Amino acid sequence: MFYLFLATLCSATIALIFKYTENSSSNRYLITSANYFIAFAISLFIVLYRKLLSGVVRTDSFFNEYKFLLSQDAYILSPYSSIVWGIIVGGVAGFFFFSSFIFYQKSVKENGVGISGTFAKLGILIPMIFSIIFWRELPSMLQWIGIGLSLVSIVMVNLSSKSLEKFDIRPTIILLFVLGGMAEFSNKIYQNYALNDYKAVFLFCTFFVAFSISILFTIKDGVKFNLKDIFTGFAVGIPNLFSSYFLILSLDTVKTSVAYPVFSAGSILLINLGGYFIFKEKISMKNKFAIALILIALVLINI
Repeated sequence: MFYLFLATLCSATIALIFKYTENSSSNRYLITSANYFIAFAISLFIVLYRKLLSGVVRTDSFFNEYKFLLSQDAYILSPYSSIVWGIIVGGVAGFFFFSSFIFYQKSVKENGVGISGTFAKLGILIPMIFSIIFWRELPSMLQWIGIGLSLVSIVMVNLSSKSLEKFDIRPTIILLFVLGGMAEFSNKIYQNYALNDYKAVFLFCTFFVAFSISILFTIKDGVKFNLKDIFTGFAVGIPNLFSSYFLILSLDTVKTSVAYPVFSAGSILLINLGGYFIFKEKISMKNKFAIALILIALVLINI
């Protein structure tokens, strides 16, 4: 649970940094590109510093190991195949990471922040459901109750009567839910089959692909580069990287169906507390009730 707490803390830090800069006239594309750049740069540094690519012996072809993996309930790839798996899954994950960002922006314009935030957070249902179906990671009865309370708190924090007035089921909101959920699920897909020693390779590929797509959009949009937005992106990129880094580590010891509700609801709790203590924001009665639900949920999930 310690790694899960660190992942949650990093996730909340991202939101608090954005909250700090939300009143400034910043460019989201430039911040996003800088965020992905620093994330893949740190990942590359870890790969090179730990010499993860040196001395790796190919004992069998990746495809042979992959075929064997499909026929086994529990099989971990060799170092060589873990690197190949990290490159493949990381490349796909990078597409999901950036696409979910694009559709979040579009959904905010069409449906408002409340609805968009709700569906983005509820994307955790995808890794939860898939982990139960594919790997039988079934929570206990008390954990089910805790998970249910976590989901209720997520909806409660993000939704309001005003946001519901604008709500309409559109392709954008569905794509936001699916792409965001698959971006989160990619961490589990890598962790379940590969050696965690090579997670930096997976994260490098994820953020390098996301950066490559993001910088194309930034240039196409004719964005003027400025140091303030770049440094903001750097500040976001560090916790963004380590949020995934620690989440992958936590999935070794915590069931996916439990980890993601704790990760999502816990970040909401820390964001609200950070807003209260750092920015002196008042916590609404609705959010106070949601925080109480989160605390109860966390207790039930950890029993």
